[in-house]
Amino acid sequence: MPVPAAGAGRNITWLLVLALLVGLGFVLDIALGSVSIPLPAVVRILLRQPIDTPAWEFIVREIRLPKALTALAVGSGLAVSGLQMQTLFRNPLAGPSVLGLTAGAGLGVAAVMLASGSAAGSLAIRALGVGGSWGLVLAATTGAALVMGLVLALSGRVRDNVVLLIVGMMIASVTGAIVSLWQYFSAPEQIQEYLLWTFGSLGGVTGSHLAVLASVVTVGLVLAFASAKSLNALLLGENYARSMGLVVGRSRTLIILSTSLLAGSITAFCGPIGFVGIAVPHLTRALLRTADHRLLLPASCLAGAALTLGCDCIAQLPGSQATLPLSVVTSLLGAPVVLWVVLRRQNIRSSFS
Repeated sequence: MPVPAAGAGRNITWLLVLALLVGLGFVLDIALGSVSIPLPAVVRILLRQPIDTPAWEFIVREIRLPKALTALAVGSGLAVSGLQMQTLFRNPLAGPSVLGLTAGAGLGVAAVMLASGSAAGSLAIRALGVGGSWGLVLAATTGAALVMGLVLALSGRVRDNVVLLIVGMMIASVTGAIVSLWQYFSAPEQIQEYLLWTFGSLGGVTGSHLAVLASVVTVGLVLAFASAKSLNALLLGENYARSMGLVVGRSRTLIILSTSLLAGSITAFCGPIGFVGIAVPHLTRALLRTADHRLLLPASCLAGAALTLGCDCIAQLPGSQATLPLSVVTSLLGAPVVLWVVLRRQNIRSSFS
Protein backbone atom coordinates (compact mmCIF):
# COMPACT_ATOMS: atom_id res chain seq x y z
CA MET A 1 0.00 0.00 0.00
CA PRO A 2 2.43 2.73 -1.24
CA VAL A 3 2.01 6.30 0.04
CA PRO A 4 2.74 9.32 -2.22
CA ALA A 5 5.65 11.54 -1.13
CA ALA A 6 3.35 14.47 -0.29
CA GLY A 7 1.05 12.18 1.72
CA ALA A 8 4.03 10.65 3.54
CA GLY A 9 5.25 14.11 4.54
CA ARG A 10 1.80 15.06 5.82
CA ASN A 11 1.54 11.84 7.79
CA ILE A 12 4.93 12.35 9.42
CA THR A 13 3.91 15.91 10.31
CA TRP A 14 0.69 14.67 11.95
CA LEU A 15 2.59 12.00 13.88
CA LEU A 16 5.00 14.65 15.19
CA VAL A 17 2.07 16.95 16.11
CA LEU A 18 0.35 14.11 17.97
CA ALA A 19 3.60 13.25 19.80
CA LEU A 20 3.94 16.91 20.78
CA LEU A 21 0.35 16.94 22.09
CA VAL A 22 1.06 13.82 24.15
CA GLY A 23 4.14 15.47 25.70
CA LEU A 24 2.22 18.68 26.44
CA GLY A 25 -0.76 16.79 27.86
CA PHE A 26 1.54 14.64 30.00
CA VAL A 27 3.18 17.66 31.67
CA LEU A 28 -0.15 19.52 32.05
CA ASP A 29 -1.82 16.45 33.59
CA ILE A 30 0.91 16.34 36.23
CA ALA A 31 0.82 20.09 36.87
CA LEU A 32 -2.97 20.43 37.28
CA GLY A 33 -4.92 19.33 40.34
CA SER A 34 -6.03 20.47 43.77
CA VAL A 35 -2.43 21.65 44.35
CA SER A 36 -1.24 23.62 41.34
CA ILE A 37 2.42 23.04 40.50
CA PRO A 38 4.23 25.34 38.03
CA LEU A 39 5.25 23.71 34.76
CA PRO A 40 9.00 24.49 35.19
CA ALA A 41 8.90 22.74 38.58
CA VAL A 42 7.19 19.72 37.04
CA VAL A 43 9.85 19.48 34.35
CA ARG A 44 12.65 19.76 36.94
CA ILE A 45 11.10 16.99 39.05
CA LEU A 46 10.67 14.73 36.01
CA LEU A 47 14.34 15.35 35.11
CA ARG A 48 15.24 14.47 38.73
CA GLN A 49 16.66 17.94 39.41
CA PRO A 50 16.41 19.41 42.95
CA ILE A 51 13.58 21.86 43.82
CA ASP A 52 12.79 23.99 46.87
CA THR A 53 9.40 22.40 47.71
CA PRO A 54 9.68 18.71 48.75
CA ALA A 55 5.86 18.42 48.92
CA TRP A 56 5.61 19.04 45.16
CA GLU A 57 8.19 16.34 44.56
CA PHE A 58 6.17 13.84 46.61
CA ILE A 59 2.89 14.73 44.87
CA VAL A 60 4.40 14.39 41.42
CA ARG A 61 6.34 11.17 41.94
CA GLU A 62 3.87 9.29 44.15
CA ILE A 63 0.48 10.44 42.84
CA ARG A 64 0.42 12.36 39.55
CA LEU A 65 3.20 10.63 37.58
CA PRO A 66 1.60 7.15 38.00
CA LYS A 67 -1.78 8.65 37.00
CA ALA A 68 -0.32 10.27 33.87
CA LEU A 69 1.45 7.03 32.92
CA THR A 70 -1.85 5.18 33.42
CA ALA A 71 -3.51 7.69 31.07
CA LEU A 72 -0.89 6.89 28.41
CA ALA A 73 -1.57 3.14 28.73
CA VAL A 74 -5.36 3.56 28.80
CA GLY A 75 -5.56 5.94 25.83
CA SER A 76 -3.19 3.91 23.65
CA GLY A 77 -4.74 0.58 24.53
CA LEU A 78 -8.37 1.57 24.04
CA ALA A 79 -7.69 3.40 20.76
CA VAL A 80 -5.78 0.44 19.27
CA SER A 81 -8.42 -1.97 20.55
CA GLY A 82 -11.16 0.03 18.81
CA LEU A 83 -9.16 0.30 15.58
CA GLN A 84 -8.65 -3.48 15.43
CA MET A 85 -12.34 -4.18 16.06
CA GLN A 86 -13.52 -1.72 13.41
CA THR A 87 -11.24 -3.37 10.86
CA LEU A 88 -11.99 -6.96 11.91
CA PHE A 89 -15.76 -6.39 11.69
CA ARG A 90 -15.41 -3.84 8.86
CA ASN A 91 -17.86 -1.72 10.82
CA PRO A 92 -17.28 1.99 11.63
CA LEU A 93 -19.42 1.71 14.78
CA ALA A 94 -17.53 -1.21 16.33
CA GLY A 95 -15.68 -0.60 19.58
CA PRO A 96 -14.93 -2.25 22.92
CA SER A 97 -18.01 -0.80 24.63
CA VAL A 98 -20.46 -1.06 21.71
CA LEU A 99 -19.78 -4.76 21.06
CA GLY A 100 -19.95 -5.72 24.74
CA LEU A 101 -16.23 -6.22 25.52
CA THR A 102 -16.30 -3.63 28.28
CA ALA A 103 -19.44 -5.23 29.74
CA GLY A 104 -17.78 -8.66 29.57
CA ALA A 105 -14.70 -7.35 31.35
CA GLY A 106 -16.99 -5.71 33.93
CA LEU A 107 -18.70 -9.04 34.50
CA GLY A 108 -15.29 -10.62 35.16
CA VAL A 109 -14.44 -7.89 37.67
CA ALA A 110 -17.84 -8.26 39.33
CA ALA A 111 -17.33 -12.02 39.57
CA VAL A 112 -14.01 -11.53 41.38
CA MET A 113 -15.01 -8.63 43.60
CA LEU A 114 -18.63 -9.24 44.52
CA ALA A 115 -18.21 -13.01 44.89
CA SER A 116 -15.06 -12.71 47.01
CA GLY A 117 -16.60 -10.18 49.36
CA SER A 118 -14.08 -7.49 48.41
CA ALA A 119 -14.72 -4.27 46.53
CA ALA A 120 -13.75 -3.08 43.10
CA GLY A 121 -13.39 0.66 43.61
CA SER A 122 -10.14 2.48 42.93
CA LEU A 123 -9.35 2.52 46.63
CA ALA A 124 -9.98 -1.22 46.84
CA ILE A 125 -7.63 -1.89 43.93
CA ARG A 126 -4.85 -0.23 45.90
CA ALA A 127 -5.49 -2.70 48.73
CA LEU A 128 -5.01 -5.70 46.45
CA GLY A 129 -1.61 -7.33 46.18
CA VAL A 130 0.13 -8.18 42.92
CA GLY A 131 -1.55 -11.58 42.97
CA GLY A 132 -4.93 -9.89 43.25
CA SER A 133 -4.03 -7.61 40.33
CA TRP A 134 -3.23 -10.53 38.06
CA GLY A 135 -6.43 -12.26 39.18
CA LEU A 136 -8.42 -9.13 38.34
CA VAL A 137 -6.77 -8.83 34.92
CA LEU A 138 -7.31 -12.54 34.21
CA ALA A 139 -11.00 -12.33 35.14
CA ALA A 140 -11.60 -9.16 33.10
CA THR A 141 -9.65 -10.46 30.08
CA THR A 142 -11.52 -13.77 30.21
CA GLY A 143 -14.86 -11.94 30.33
CA ALA A 144 -13.88 -9.71 27.39
CA ALA A 145 -12.53 -12.69 25.39
CA LEU A 146 -15.70 -14.74 25.98
CA VAL A 147 -17.90 -11.90 24.72
CA MET A 148 -15.58 -11.28 21.75
CA GLY A 149 -15.55 -15.00 20.91
CA LEU A 150 -19.34 -15.18 21.09
CA VAL A 151 -19.74 -12.15 18.80
CA LEU A 152 -17.22 -13.62 16.35
CA ALA A 153 -18.93 -17.01 16.39
CA LEU A 154 -22.20 -15.31 15.52
CA SER A 155 -20.47 -13.19 12.88
CA GLY A 156 -19.90 -16.38 10.86
CA ARG A 157 -23.69 -16.76 10.53
CA VAL A 158 -24.59 -13.06 10.32
CA ARG A 159 -23.13 -11.23 7.32
CA ASP A 160 -24.91 -7.89 7.86
CA ASN A 161 -22.73 -5.55 9.92
CA VAL A 162 -25.77 -3.70 11.30
CA VAL A 163 -27.30 -6.96 12.51
CA LEU A 164 -23.95 -7.91 14.02
CA LEU A 165 -23.82 -4.60 15.81
CA ILE A 166 -27.28 -5.24 17.26
CA VAL A 167 -26.11 -8.70 18.36
CA GLY A 168 -23.16 -7.13 20.18
CA MET A 169 -25.41 -4.60 21.89
CA MET A 170 -27.80 -7.36 23.00
CA ILE A 171 -24.90 -9.38 24.42
CA ALA A 172 -23.76 -6.28 26.28
CA SER A 173 -27.32 -5.81 27.56
CA VAL A 174 -27.52 -9.41 28.82
CA THR A 175 -24.09 -9.12 30.47
CA GLY A 176 -25.13 -5.88 32.14
CA ALA A 177 -28.33 -7.52 33.37
CA ILE A 178 -26.32 -10.37 34.95
CA VAL A 179 -24.12 -7.83 36.75
CA SER A 180 -27.22 -5.91 37.92
CA LEU A 181 -28.75 -9.12 39.23
CA TRP A 182 -25.50 -9.86 41.06
CA GLN A 183 -25.53 -6.41 42.61
CA TYR A 184 -29.15 -6.87 43.71
CA PHE A 185 -28.17 -9.83 45.88
CA SER A 186 -24.91 -8.27 47.17
CA ALA A 187 -24.20 -6.28 50.34
CA PRO A 188 -24.81 -2.49 50.10
CA GLU A 189 -21.16 -1.56 50.77
CA GLN A 190 -20.03 -3.81 47.92
CA ILE A 191 -22.51 -2.19 45.53
CA GLN A 192 -21.30 1.29 46.50
CA GLU A 193 -17.68 0.43 45.72
CA TYR A 194 -18.66 -1.28 42.48
CA LEU A 195 -20.66 1.78 41.36
CA LEU A 196 -17.63 4.00 42.03
CA TRP A 197 -15.55 1.69 39.84
CA THR A 198 -18.06 2.03 36.97
CA PHE A 199 -17.45 5.81 36.80
CA GLY A 200 -13.89 5.19 35.61
CA SER A 201 -10.75 6.56 37.26
CA LEU A 202 -7.00 6.68 36.64
CA GLY A 203 -6.06 7.56 40.21
CA GLY A 204 -6.23 4.09 41.76
CA VAL A 205 -3.38 2.53 39.77
CA THR A 206 0.01 2.90 41.45
CA GLY A 207 3.17 0.91 42.14
CA SER A 208 2.97 -2.81 41.34
CA HIS A 209 -0.52 -2.41 39.82
CA LEU A 210 0.81 0.09 37.27
CA ALA A 211 3.58 -2.38 36.42
CA VAL A 212 0.99 -5.13 35.85
CA LEU A 213 -1.22 -2.85 33.71
CA ALA A 214 1.76 -1.57 31.68
CA SER A 215 3.02 -5.12 31.09
CA VAL A 216 -0.32 -6.42 29.83
CA VAL A 217 -0.98 -3.35 27.66
CA THR A 218 2.54 -3.63 26.17
CA VAL A 219 1.90 -7.25 25.21
CA GLY A 220 -1.46 -6.29 23.67
CA LEU A 221 0.11 -3.45 21.68
CA VAL A 222 2.97 -5.67 20.44
CA LEU A 223 0.41 -8.21 19.18
CA ALA A 224 -1.55 -5.40 17.51
CA PHE A 225 1.51 -3.98 15.72
CA ALA A 226 2.46 -7.50 14.63
CA SER A 227 -1.00 -7.77 13.05
CA ALA A 228 -0.70 -4.57 10.98
CA LYS A 229 -0.31 -6.35 7.62
CA SER A 230 -3.10 -8.80 8.49
CA LEU A 231 -5.40 -5.89 9.33
CA ASN A 232 -4.62 -4.29 5.95
CA ALA A 233 -5.51 -7.54 4.20
CA LEU A 234 -8.70 -8.08 6.25
CA LEU A 235 -9.84 -4.62 5.22
CA LEU A 236 -10.36 -6.05 1.72
CA GLY A 237 -12.56 -8.90 2.98
CA GLU A 238 -11.76 -12.34 4.33
CA ASN A 239 -12.03 -14.10 0.98
CA TYR A 240 -9.65 -11.68 -0.70
CA ALA A 241 -7.26 -11.85 2.27
CA ARG A 242 -7.31 -15.65 2.06
CA SER A 243 -6.51 -15.49 -1.66
CA MET A 244 -3.46 -13.37 -0.78
CA GLY A 245 -2.14 -16.19 1.40
CA LEU A 246 -3.27 -14.85 4.77
CA VAL A 247 -4.16 -17.48 7.38
CA VAL A 248 -7.38 -15.78 8.43
CA GLY A 249 -8.07 -17.98 11.47
CA ARG A 250 -4.66 -17.36 13.03
CA SER A 251 -4.80 -13.62 12.29
CA ARG A 252 -8.28 -13.38 13.80
CA THR A 253 -7.11 -15.21 16.95
CA LEU A 254 -4.16 -12.82 17.37
CA ILE A 255 -6.44 -9.79 16.96
CA ILE A 256 -8.97 -11.19 19.46
CA LEU A 257 -6.20 -11.92 21.96
CA SER A 258 -4.73 -8.44 21.58
CA THR A 259 -8.12 -6.71 21.87
CA SER A 260 -9.17 -8.79 24.88
CA LEU A 261 -5.88 -8.13 26.71
CA LEU A 262 -6.13 -4.39 26.09
CA ALA A 263 -9.84 -3.91 26.88
CA GLY A 264 -9.84 -6.43 29.74
CA SER A 265 -6.81 -5.12 31.65
CA ILE A 266 -7.75 -1.46 31.24
CA THR A 267 -11.34 -2.05 32.35
CA ALA A 268 -10.15 -4.13 35.32
CA PHE A 269 -7.97 -1.37 36.74
CA CYS A 270 -9.65 1.83 35.59
CA GLY A 271 -13.31 0.91 35.09
CA PRO A 272 -15.30 1.25 31.85
CA ILE A 273 -14.08 4.29 29.87
CA GLY A 274 -16.23 4.91 26.83
CA PHE A 275 -15.80 6.54 23.42
CA VAL A 276 -11.97 6.56 23.29
CA GLY A 277 -12.05 3.21 21.46
CA ILE A 278 -14.65 4.28 18.90
CA ALA A 279 -13.77 7.97 18.44
CA VAL A 280 -9.96 7.91 18.10
CA PRO A 281 -9.72 5.54 15.08
CA HIS A 282 -12.11 7.81 13.13
CA LEU A 283 -10.12 10.86 14.18
CA THR A 284 -6.81 9.35 13.01
CA ARG A 285 -8.29 8.21 9.67
CA ALA A 286 -9.60 11.74 9.12
CA LEU A 287 -6.21 13.28 9.96
CA LEU A 288 -3.95 10.89 8.02
CA ARG A 289 -6.41 10.11 5.20
CA THR A 290 -5.13 6.57 4.90
CA ALA A 291 -6.30 3.03 5.68
CA ASP A 292 -2.75 1.68 6.14
CA HIS A 293 -2.57 0.19 9.63
CA ARG A 294 1.22 0.58 9.71
CA LEU A 295 0.44 4.32 10.11
CA LEU A 296 -2.96 4.13 11.81
CA LEU A 297 -1.70 1.99 14.72
CA PRO A 298 1.03 4.40 15.96
CA ALA A 299 -1.21 7.39 15.19
CA SER A 300 -4.08 5.86 17.19
CA CYS A 301 -1.69 5.22 20.09
CA LEU A 302 -0.62 8.86 20.15
CA ALA A 303 -4.10 10.31 19.55
CA GLY A 304 -5.65 8.05 22.20
CA ALA A 305 -3.00 9.00 24.75
CA ALA A 306 -3.39 12.73 23.95
CA LEU A 307 -7.20 12.56 24.20
CA THR A 308 -7.14 10.66 27.51
CA LEU A 309 -4.58 13.04 29.01
CA GLY A 310 -6.69 15.99 27.86
CA CYS A 311 -9.87 14.48 29.32
CA ASP A 312 -8.09 13.82 32.62
CA CYS A 313 -6.94 17.47 32.75
CA ILE A 314 -10.56 18.58 32.26
CA ALA A 315 -11.86 16.02 34.78
CA GLN A 316 -9.70 17.59 37.47
CA LEU A 317 -11.56 20.92 37.08
CA PRO A 318 -8.56 23.29 37.34
CA GLY A 319 -9.01 25.72 40.23
CA SER A 320 -11.40 23.37 42.03
CA GLN A 321 -11.08 20.55 44.57
CA ALA A 322 -13.66 18.43 42.72
CA THR A 323 -12.87 15.70 40.19
CA LEU A 324 -15.34 14.58 37.52
CA PRO A 325 -15.71 10.89 36.54
CA LEU A 326 -13.36 10.26 33.61
CA SER A 327 -15.89 8.20 31.64
CA VAL A 328 -18.30 11.16 31.71
CA VAL A 329 -15.69 13.53 30.28
CA THR A 330 -14.58 11.10 27.53
CA SER A 331 -18.21 10.61 26.49
CA LEU A 332 -18.89 14.35 26.44
CA LEU A 333 -15.87 14.90 24.18
CA GLY A 334 -16.00 11.63 22.22
CA ALA A 335 -19.61 11.84 21.01
CA PRO A 336 -19.12 15.21 19.24
CA VAL A 337 -15.93 13.86 17.61
CA VAL A 338 -17.80 10.88 16.17
CA LEU A 339 -20.65 13.12 15.01
CA TRP A 340 -18.19 15.52 13.36
CA VAL A 341 -16.43 12.72 11.53
CA VAL A 342 -19.67 11.07 10.40
CA LEU A 343 -21.21 14.32 9.17
CA ARG A 344 -17.98 15.51 7.52
CA ARG A 345 -17.23 12.23 5.75
CA GLN A 346 -20.42 11.14 4.05
CA ASN A 347 -18.57 8.19 2.46
CA ILE A 348 -17.25 6.78 5.73
CA ARG A 349 -17.97 3.23 4.54
CA SER A 350 -15.26 3.67 1.89
CA SER A 351 -12.64 3.26 4.65
CA PHE A 352 -13.82 -0.32 5.15
CA SER A 353 -13.96 -1.52 1.54
